[in-house]
Amino acid sequence: MSIRHLEQLLEPKSVAVIGASDRPGSVGATVWRNLRAGHFAGPIRAVNPRHRTLDGEAVFERVADLPEAPDLAVLCTPPDTVPQLVTQLGSLGTRAAIVMTAGLSAAQKQATLAAARPHLLRVLGPNCLGLLTPHLGLNASFAHTDALAGEIAFVSQSGALVTAVLDWAKSRRIGFSHMVSLGERADVDFGDLLDHLASEPRTRSILLYIESIEAPRKFMSAARAAARNKPVIVVKAGRAGQGVKAAASHTGALAGSDVVFDAAIRRAGMLRVDTLQQLFTAAATLARFGANRDEALTLMTNGGGAGVMAADAAARAGIALAELGRATRERLDAVLPPTWSHANPIDIIGDAPVPRYAETLQALLADRDSGAVLFLHAPTAIVRSDDIARACAPIARQAPGRVMACWLGDSAVADARRIFRDAGVADYATPEEAVQAFGMLLTYRRNQAQLLEAPTSSEHGPPDAAAARAVIDKALAEGREMLDEVEAKQVLQAYGIPVVRTLATRPSADAAVEAAQAVGYPVALKILSRDISHKSDVGGVRLNLRDDGALRQAADDMLARVRELRPQARIAGFSVQPMADRPLAQELIVGASIDAVFGPVLMFGQGGTAVEVIADRAVALPPLNRALAAELVSRTRIAKLLAGYRDHPPARVDAIHDVLVAVSQMLADLPQLAELDINPLWADHDGVMALDARLRVSPSPCAGAQRFAILPYPAELSETLAWRERTLVLRPIRPEDEAQHLAFIRQLAPEDIRLRFFSNRRELPRTELARLVQIDYAREMAFVALLVDGDGTSDTVGVVRAIADPDNVEAEFAIIVRSDMKGQGIGHLLLDKMIRYLKASGTQRMVGEVLRENEAMRELARAHGLHADPTHSDGASVHYVLELAIAPQKAAAS
Repeated sequence: MSIRHLEQLLEPKSVAVIGASDRPGSVGATVWRNLRAGHFAGPIRAVNPRHRTLDGEAVFERVADLPEAPDLAVLCTPPDTVPQLVTQLGSLGTRAAIVMTAGLSAAQKQATLAAARPHLLRVLGPNCLGLLTPHLGLNASFAHTDALAGEIAFVSQSGALVTAVLDWAKSRRIGFSHMVSLGERADVDFGDLLDHLASEPRTRSILLYIESIEAPRKFMSAARAAARNKPVIVVKAGRAGQGVKAAASHTGALAGSDVVFDAAIRRAGMLRVDTLQQLFTAAATLARFGANRDEALTLMTNGGGAGVMAADAAARAGIALAELGRATRERLDAVLPPTWSHANPIDIIGDAPVPRYAETLQALLADRDSGAVLFLHAPTAIVRSDDIARACAPIARQAPGRVMACWLGDSAVADARRIFRDAGVADYATPEEAVQAFGMLLTYRRNQAQLLEAPTSSEHGPPDAAAARAVIDKALAEGREMLDEVEAKQVLQAYGIPVVRTLATRPSADAAVEAAQAVGYPVALKILSRDISHKSDVGGVRLNLRDDGALRQAADDMLARVRELRPQARIAGFSVQPMADRPLAQELIVGASIDAVFGPVLMFGQGGTAVEVIADRAVALPPLNRALAAELVSRTRIAKLLAGYRDHPPARVDAIHDVLVAVSQMLADLPQLAELDINPLWADHDGVMALDARLRVSPSPCAGAQRFAILPYPAELSETLAWRERTLVLRPIRPEDEAQHLAFIRQLAPEDIRLRFFSNRRELPRTELARLVQIDYAREMAFVALLVDGDGTSDTVGVVRAIADPDNVEAEFAIIVRSDMKGQGIGHLLLDKMIRYLKASGTQRMVGEVLRENEAMRELARAHGLHADPTHSDGASVHYVLELAIAPQKAAAS
């Protein structure tokens, strides 16, 4: 990914239109007119060999004739001219171009990128509408109108939607920091723009219209980074997807691409909505009401009908209405007529005068348990709506982020709506829209909370990945893609997942009886065939067989039935297992499959033979830890049953979470794993047990850590050293380290904290602490030094951290050692490890800022080859640099 030269693309100081024209209706004429019509302050040049002037401005025959290299070039020329023009612009010094041209062949697109690459020239498009940066007066597009300046960035895969949104937003006085049409995304894509906009001060929120994602890891890294800084809201087209394709497992059949996209948006801390209307509703809600943290809603209305409509909408959305406390009811009794509703919704009666509105709103806002307040008003002839607004707006202003408003009507409430908006109150046209907005905010907060979760450690020990690979390799060597039930359970056991004892036999009644006598009656009998995935569909499962006679009869009947229904199926034999007696267990399904875009995914839900019909499932992207596994389980209906009911005690959900974490690890360790079903997985108060499993493998790797959309924990980077007669472990930091890392920070001396953080703070906010331990291994790294005691407990004694820019050109590092461990060589070990890691990762340069008074750190930097850069240093600090690799363009030149 790259943010190189995006500033020249989005905020250029000069622009040239290649193919500028005066031909009515042409792209070149429209772009030229739009650029000239704005208040863009920089020079705007035209290039066209067929013109000498345009609108009184000189036209240059060739790119080489331009008096200066434009920051941004807009190409409106035929497809075959584009690669050569990009070469000329790059040689001149231009570093950003918009290719409006449609119809470039694959070869022409590749030629364009090849021409841009030596100059690091960024290309937006081809086949795009262009872009607008309203605060610069820049309209480098062929849109039919300009945009108002504001704080929302809109990035769209569809140019037509840019023009539609322009029209819609302008009529509602909604402004933008940028509007960008991506077109065919040959170079600049969603990931690049998310990285740039995440740190751009003019942009407060980012709106995306997405049809497809081509670089999932790049997108996820950029999205997660951006969502930590500001709201990112997504409309994704193509929710229906391409239909469900046939698969060997329930998971493969159920995990459709749109469900996976939902999981990706949730994991990144973004918010997905369904329509453009919802997109802007969500943006306005986050801007005006985003500080709200309430889970419940109180409805205040002057008409029972509006309150009932809002309450119905809340019930459909699963939003709780707040219970009124006794003190609040008593206060409302004092200001409302005896006929008021005495419950939520609070109907203050249609004849309410202005003081009744104000006193009711004050009473509700004084009670923190009333949650957020939705102020509903329908106009009446008794009192003017704007008078109500003037009385209530100051009250709402004193409780920012707690009041939403719905002024029902149009012209009669227009002034009231404006007064509330000027007071910073979020406003909605209908009760349903207001409730929907509150629900969006709840979803957004929950997605954001995932970024802060501190997981506990799994109880599973390290897996026996070698044993699992041996089972898979054997099947592949025999030309098989489906493991039999026994083999699949061997893989599960290698990852610590409890399974019911299962014996494989020949396809004969005698062999089945022999196995049953070994495991003990009663037993379950199942057919073993690589050609039969769902055994129950062909009568291939018989349960609760209690003696030899019943088992013999069942075996003979099963063979006859299977041969009748599936005569071509190759029957390997039977599996025999003891009947597990866990009457209170819930049937679950845990699965894994490969999504065409986001790679490996996991699925959890209610299991059993009717899993497709019940359709109670949720999907998540790996890697998972316990906190993320718990969130996945919580999104299913069966989660309520797992919590216990009537005579069913709560299931051991931590055991379920550990199974999900184990399957996540399988996907990382076993590249040939294509599909997995554990169905049913029994779960009760005693734990879990896998009764059946299907596992399909692929000769070509399709899973594995490198195919994850989110890079998993790099355990292979861990080192164990003998250090001063003790054990020292240097390893990457992980989310489970949060509590231990907080203890480490609290043991630092105030002076050491000041030298490291350039401040005297003693406590870190929860959000910042989570950010320190929940890192994106694709673009940053933190190594902790742990002193390990004989009993296995450990203490953090140092940490080194480096964050690379999205281009991986430069990484900024910082290091700190626990105050009582300084001067013992731990800093040298940590810094050496980070340097080795960055070199191996291809980072070109490592930099760091050190206070001039921090002589120990300056000496450590010098000892590892870093040199002071006086051009970037100042009186307080020194900028240190270590060149790690030759820049690609320099290497190519040499």
